[in-house]
Amino acid sequence: MVTYLLKKSYQRKDLKEVKFNDLWDGYGIFTTMWIFGKPAKILFFKNHIKNLIKSLKVYKLNQNNLEKKILNLLKKNINKNKKYNHLLRVAVNNKIISISLRKRFKPKLTFNLKLINHKRYNPEFKNLKYKVILKNLSKMNTSKSDIGLCNNKIIFESGTSNILFIKKNKIFSPINKIYKGVTYNFFKKKISRIVKKNILINSLHEYDEIILIGSGKGVASIETINDIKWKRKSLKFYNILFKLYKTEINKCSIYK
Repeated sequence: MVTYLLKKSYQRKDLKEVKFNDLWDGYGIFTTMWIFGKPAKILFFKNHIKNLIKSLKVYKLNQNNLEKKILNLLKKNINKNKKYNHLLRVAVNNKIISISLRKRFKPKLTFNLKLINHKRYNPEFKNLKYKVILKNLSKMNTSKSDIGLCNNKIIFESGTSNILFIKKNKIFSPINKIYKGVTYNFFKKKISRIVKKNILINSLHEYDEIILIGSGKGVASIETINDIKWKRKSLKFYNILFKLYKTEINKCSIYK
């Protein structure tokens, strides 16, 4: 059961507060950001808001002053005197803006990935169609496990993150049918090359490392995939990516 520090919903038209609605499984878009420290910092904040608005435009849910309204609501709800280590979620449909904060848990090195047969609706966007994913995640300790979304014997992403696959000192990523998140795009700029490839389930034994990257997990190394008896062979690239990520955390400016 998720414990919220904050959960509020507002009407888009006038920003009047209404009964909280997480908006899950409706027609809309969301983004999840890591908020941490005192005073608060939000990692990749501008990129998250940019991606949110970009997706809302595609879904024809944007309006001229919507970004300003979202920023005003965030400023209203972020406490300058609070020490954070939380996930800040902003969800938007045609009538409601919802904001919530839940505790962020650091992923353990004893991390297991469970493979399930599920393809996200319109996967190139961070839309709200997450019913199956949430049902599966609700049964897990998400600090040490996640689900791998597979379809037609190909693995695409996890329930919460993008996935990178390491083989012979090369980094691979699924070709398409994934949402390329803010953390993914950060590493894409930092790493010389990410090879795009369909990652077949029956080829996973060829990979030395499997790494989750995303706002919720940060950088997480998969230790095992019990379904296929896969086990991590190295932490080399995990350590490289984690160092890059940590440098960016240290550079993150205070939220204003």
